[in-house]
Amino acid sequence: MRLADRVAVITGAGSGMGRAGAELFAAEGAAVVVVDRDAAGAQATTAAVEAAGGRAVTVVADIAEADGNEAAVAAATAQFGGLDVFWANAGVAAPFRPVSDIEPGEFDRLMAVNARGPWLGARAALPALRRRGGGAVVITASLSGLKGRADASAYQASKGATVMLTRSLAREFGPLGIRVNSVCPVASVTAMWPTLMAGYADPDDAAVDFARAVPLGRLATPEDVARAALFLASDDAAFVTGVNLPVDGGASA
Repeated sequence: MRLADRVAVITGAGSGMGRAGAELFAAEGAAVVVVDRDAAGAQATTAAVEAAGGRAVTVVADIAEADGNEAAVAAATAQFGGLDVFWANAGVAAPFRPVSDIEPGEFDRLMAVNARGPWLGARAALPALRRRGGGAVVITASLSGLKGRADASAYQASKGATVMLTRSLAREFGPLGIRVNSVCPVASVTAMWPTLMAGYADPDDAAVDFARAVPLGRLATPEDVARAALFLASDDAAFVTGVNLPVDGGASA
């Protein structure tokens, strides 16, 4: 098992990629701290992990705030004895709209969750990872952080920030034995999908259009992203850091 005897915090684990990651990480031997603002979703993920024979604990927190991330790390230490992996996965989306139709408050919320949140998470995780002698930070960025489009300036700004955050932290944390990488998925049908599709008359047609732009012919699944995050969190990626890994079926090629 690739995460045997490891402890992982996963934010945004109440659904979608985070839930898939919690289940996969636990199946690979990790004890998982399931973090989400949605108490019911987080508890459902924890129950699924435990039903499969894994170990998990729920933390209900807002990762856009420092104390939410600190509570997650504290739970890892108190419940499981330490921390080896911090996956800053929580994020929010916005409908595709021109800049003139985006309110400043929407921009601020996107930056708070998608950029400030991972920064706060890495900051909170650092002391615990250092006590272990090293570890891994994984950040959920996006293809939108790597490739521009005309109607997503606020969302892309937030995800572009995570791309540079990954590179900067990799250089800062590397001498401490801590690797920092991100996963950059193409669009995936998760809880955020209806928000992304709000500007389209027919979301199903939009999904088909998105898939046509992917050389492998489909959108990402939560499991696709979870498997990539598992690789980056595990010793299989022991010499990989500072990488923003596209999980996009070739869309960025």
